[in-house]
Amino acid sequence: MASCLGLYIEENIIKYAKVSKDNDVIKIDSFGIKFYDKINEAIEQVIAETYSYKTPISINTTNENYNYFYVFNLLNKKDMQNYIKTEFESLCYEKEQNVDVFDTRYVLVNDLEDKEKIKAIHISINKGELSRRTDLLDKYKLTAASPLALNISNLLEVSKEEGGENIAIVNIENKTTVTTIIGQSIYDVYTIEAGTKDILEKIDAKENSYAKAYEICKNSTIYTSEGRELQYEENAYLDDIMPTLYTIVGQVKKILNDSLNKIDKIYISGTASVINNIDIYFQEYLEDVKCEILRPYFIRIVGTEINIKDYIEVNSAIALALQGLGEGLKGTNFKKESMTDKLPAWMTKEVGGKSGKPSNPLFDKVDLKMDFKDALSTAEKALIRGVTGVLLLMITYGAFATVLTNQIRSKVDETATAKQKLQTQVVAVMADKTKLDEKTNEYDMLVKSLEEKSQQASENKRLKDAIPTLLNKIMYVIPVNVQLKSITNTGTKITIVAQSDKYEQLGIFVAKLSQDGILLNVVSDTSQKTNEVVTVTIEGELP
Repeated sequence: MASCLGLYIEENIIKYAKVSKDNDVIKIDSFGIKFYDKINEAIEQVIAETYSYKTPISINTTNENYNYFYVFNLLNKKDMQNYIKTEFESLCYEKEQNVDVFDTRYVLVNDLEDKEKIKAIHISINKGELSRRTDLLDKYKLTAASPLALNISNLLEVSKEEGGENIAIVNIENKTTVTTIIGQSIYDVYTIEAGTKDILEKIDAKENSYAKAYEICKNSTIYTSEGRELQYEENAYLDDIMPTLYTIVGQVKKILNDSLNKIDKIYISGTASVINNIDIYFQEYLEDVKCEILRPYFIRIVGTEINIKDYIEVNSAIALALQGLGEGLKGTNFKKESMTDKLPAWMTKEVGGKSGKPSNPLFDKVDLKMDFKDALSTAEKALIRGVTGVLLLMITYGAFATVLTNQIRSKVDETATAKQKLQTQVVAVMADKTKLDEKTNEYDMLVKSLEEKSQQASENKRLKDAIPTLLNKIMYVIPVNVQLKSITNTGTKITIVAQSDKYEQLGIFVAKLSQDGILLNVVSDTSQKTNEVVTVTIEGELP
């Protein structure tokens, strides 16, 4: 039975899951979360608790960058590899970056917009950061270091999704990644800087405990539109949670709107997925897309005492463990094989017993005993042995020299043929590049036009919902004795006419609009009093 320990390592927190696989049966042997101040000690504790001293370990990489290159599908594997390498080098040159500081991998998928091309999802990681991450496990059997955004889909049986749904996985860890799966293949990866780190650090500043901040987050409930009559005082930490979630759901909505492929379902995973009602919160904002919490497809909890929520909070570690067991995308492992990893099994065995002979099976049956008859004298035996040895040496040398010479000639011929072929392909590539540049210019113009239309549509929708949203915010801050006579908007500029029988109440209302960030650049004109009623005009801009 194969097993692997998945370690998802972030600042202040480690999620771990030891997963075993027997044929098609997958089982989670142990899992948990550990908060740490000293990461090496925390890793040692996890290894000891899961007894994984000799178990293969799979970890996540950090701060990886994603780029996309498009190549013609008629190119062979080597030419495709060279083209992608050249494109990345050009990109580094444009950004004034040293290409040698990056370690890279890429995954190929069919380009849905142009059937003649293949899309390369290119991943690059700073070699120094990668080395610091892998060095944490140098005493153990580290076998895989992969980007989580490309591995989180291991928790889904994508090939069995009914109707071939297009899926997006929103994994909210310290940062948030959005992985889109189109046509049963990973197609795009987006990174959103906002994540649970922003939430936990705010709560940690109040409680002085990262572990307690996590528990508070886990026990928090988001009040949806159906439960807005509940008071916010029931959870004083929602003010630390909701702004980050609002930013994330807004970015996700923008990604969906900008995508040329319709997303049918969204799965939510990561640390933030333990917040109660987060799937309902996403559903309210993303009305046309079904939203639910991501649950590992092989988990069966009937008849067990383990809450499914306990598994879900270590989704990232489970996905990494499955990658270490050979599931998911191939070719995304940034852990380089050592010399020991590359040696055949028999070469890593210990050498010799008491006799000092190697225990290698290649030598076990070799009998070096030579039997000579006594009729020959000692001098004759020595002479015969010497001559035989020289002849064997000459024959061996001659044979080796002949074979080597033939191989050199063969390689020279192969090199000349390959060089000629390469020159022909270079000419073809240059012609293709000219066509590609023309198509790229045309595509850039189309993209620019589409972006302008998308921005205009988004702005129109935002302005359309501006007044209802503004009224919802004003409802919580308007003093009792203040009445609104009218609210008008011209673009982002808002004009409010309010009245009250007390100057102070109007002053409080104006201050609240500014201090709570409901309006920006708030100004009010000189109030007018008629029949004991004071009227004031307030102007400001939408945030």
